[in-house]
Amino acid sequence: MHGLVNRAIQNFTRDTYGDEIWNAVAKDADLGLVCFESMLHYPDRMTEDMIASLAKLLNKTKPEIFEDIGTYLVSHASSSNLRRLLRFGGTDYVDFLHSLDDLSDRAKLAVSDLELPQLELVDVSDGQYSLICKSDVDGFTTVLIGVLRAMADDYGALVFLDTRTNADTTTTISVALLDDQFAKGNSFALASKSA
Repeated sequence: MHGLVNRAIQNFTRDTYGDEIWNAVAKDADLGLVCFESMLHYPDRMTEDMIASLAKLLNKTKPEIFEDIGTYLVSHASSSNLRRLLRFGGTDYVDFLHSLDDLSDRAKLAVSDLELPQLELVDVSDGQYSLICKSDVDGFTTVLIGVLRAMADDYGALVFLDTRTNADTTTTISVALLDDQFAKGNSFALASKSA
């Protein structure tokens, strides 16, 4: 697993629950370390053990942990660069959804060896979309659900999300855009203001 993924889980745990919980997770998962290096690769088993320990310590399910991580990746101040990358996808939530087809390629521009699952958006009908996720990484789709919910809040959109696992190991996320101007979205500027 790419170190960025493990570092994100580490940061999520520390920022949300504190160093004491993170140290307990590292000990319980027998990681042999307390800090991941973002640009290294680690055995997938470490990531799996870390999530299992975190779920056990917090008395949550793994899907709950994954969705919380997805929300954290967009909404926490320490993840502002990822939010910025995602907001470059467009001026509204629909533009953002359409930009997800290129997310893997855009991520490679920043980190060339980061492998993200392929996403394909299908327009079903007015305000109805299907996001097909081709991933063999456990939890990715649920992290994506958290990202989609948080980005809807960021844009001020009201959405309903549902998932379906397909026979071919892909997952379809149904996105119903109920109101694209439900609330005032967070501010965002493509160019930073100069002093």
